[in-house]
Amino acid sequence: MSTRKRNQLKMILLGNSGVGKSSLMNQFVNKRYTNLYRATIGADFLTRDLTVDDNLVTVQVWDTAGTERFQSLGSILYRNTDCCLLVYDVTSADSFRALEGWRQEFVLQGSPRDPDTFPFLVLGNKTDLDNREVSRKLAEDWCRTHKMEHFETSAKEARNVEEVFRSGVRATLNQLKGKDRYVEHPDQVQLQTGKPSREWYCTC
Repeated sequence: MSTRKRNQLKMILLGNSGVGKSSLMNQFVNKRYTNLYRATIGADFLTRDLTVDDNLVTVQVWDTAGTERFQSLGSILYRNTDCCLLVYDVTSADSFRALEGWRQEFVLQGSPRDPDTFPFLVLGNKTDLDNREVSRKLAEDWCRTHKMEHFETSAKEARNVEEVFRSGVRATLNQLKGKDRYVEHPDQVQLQTGKPSREWYCTC
């Protein structure tokens, strides 16, 4: 029987509505893709067990609504997050320009101990489409300035999806060694109630 410690990590996908956050999550966890679009209401999460660099890891992936209507939920959803994946659509310049706002909101409401070293990854999704508006160079230059790793993905074709999440896990495990990640919040609300996939809806 293995005596290796199992790590539990929470990863969150942030970005504008329609950039493919749900598709990325489902491709990573379930190896499935659908053309049917259903906007996420509030938040949804799935879990997957995997081994990264001989570490046993249970990854809880949170998919969040990319609309202003649900941004007030951020203070609850973002806390205790170990890695943040900022997602844009390579065919939408607006979704790329919105990344800085999503990053700032996560830092403000998620309260990581050291935002400068917190694991942020940037994903340019929908590379299977031809009508690109965001060049790889533009995105890579922006990520270099902000010291974040950049990937281009296609949830539809499963392009780089596995690599992105494994890189996020690896970066998180390296960053977490012996560190206290979060500022204490006495009123913190814990939403993770179990391993099975579930959806969490807001009636606001």
